[in-house]
Amino acid sequence: MGQENLNSIASTSVSVRVPDLGATAVKHHKWVRLNWQAKTLIPVAGALLNGVLVFLFTTLTLLPNEREKVLLVASAGAVVICAILLITLAVVVRRPMLELQHKIQQVADGNLNVQVGFSERNDDIGDLGRNFNNMVQQLRESRQEIEHLHRTQMSRAEHMATLGELAAGLAHEIRNPLAGIAGVMQIVGRDLPPTSPACDVVKDVQEEVVRINRIVSDLLETARPRAPEFQLADLNTTVEHAVGFARQQVLSKPIEIEFVKSPDLGLVEHDPRQLHQVLLNLLLNAIQALDGAGRVSVMLAQIDESTVSVSINDTGAGIAPENLTHIFRPFFTTKGHGTGLGLPLARRIIEDHGGKLEVTSDLGHGSTFTFVLPFRRPRPEMAASA
Repeated sequence: MGQENLNSIASTSVSVRVPDLGATAVKHHKWVRLNWQAKTLIPVAGALLNGVLVFLFTTLTLLPNEREKVLLVASAGAVVICAILLITLAVVVRRPMLELQHKIQQVADGNLNVQVGFSERNDDIGDLGRNFNNMVQQLRESRQEIEHLHRTQMSRAEHMATLGELAAGLAHEIRNPLAGIAGVMQIVGRDLPPTSPACDVVKDVQEEVVRINRIVSDLLETARPRAPEFQLADLNTTVEHAVGFARQQVLSKPIEIEFVKSPDLGLVEHDPRQLHQVLLNLLLNAIQALDGAGRVSVMLAQIDESTVSVSINDTGAGIAPENLTHIFRPFFTTKGHGTGLGLPLARRIIEDHGGKLEVTSDLGHGSTFTFVLPFRRPRPEMAASA
């Protein structure tokens, strides 16, 4: 009778689950899932059954009636032990597991204010509860920090948008009188005698007008960026034109500008005018970083079948580590005459081309600006499918 009870209990504790086998799942096998009661009961029942069998052999010398009574008592004791064990496990293990499962579902639904109640226990289950509570707390703090950063970024974006609209309006208002001033100064300079002391003043004013016009143009380009006009063109030629223009700026200075082409480079889809602007800005920054004699190296190289890189290296003073994280921020500059718009504008143009602009610097030994471009810019439909 004891054997029949054990078999019936074990059979009710085992659930057989057969997954749906389709044509594509031929290799998957049927698997048997045992719940926690069966996993606990089977080894205990086996041990108790072995004990009963041993007890049976040791009682062979007893009379049949006495032996049946002893076996009945032993079987009843085994059943009671199993029941007590299952009840204990249900209270000690099953209940915390159900609570943990429920709390995990709440966390998955977005509720990060949950905690399990068994974290005060001084055992492994309590350690699991404490770890779960700590994890949820860290997730809650991380979400609060992300939300704070999001609000800060949104506020900054709105502020920059307002400044952009204001800057665009001011740029248009400044350009018209600036063009008039430039025209008047050209007429005045043409009518002055060559020996007049005012010629130098007129020249200085014309240079300042050109500088102001460049600042206004950068400001307008930053506030209202122009979309790139892509075309398949020779990137070697684009870079070489910018290098040639930069060499004109250092004819009277002990500065060497070298350019290493990539002779086997294929056509690269880009806007030559905008990349010329980026390259010239980086080259002029490199030249201004040199104090006296120095060298600027421009290297064009193919990275792989889909990307190409352009690097501009100088032997100047370098950039302080505390400034490296700010140089691409609008209006940040360490130059007395700079606007802080050149590098942010350059990065935006490179990103519009599907590329990336980065900088490395060794203080006292120079800096290297490198941007990577794809041979073919990513299409919106390709990015959506990816």
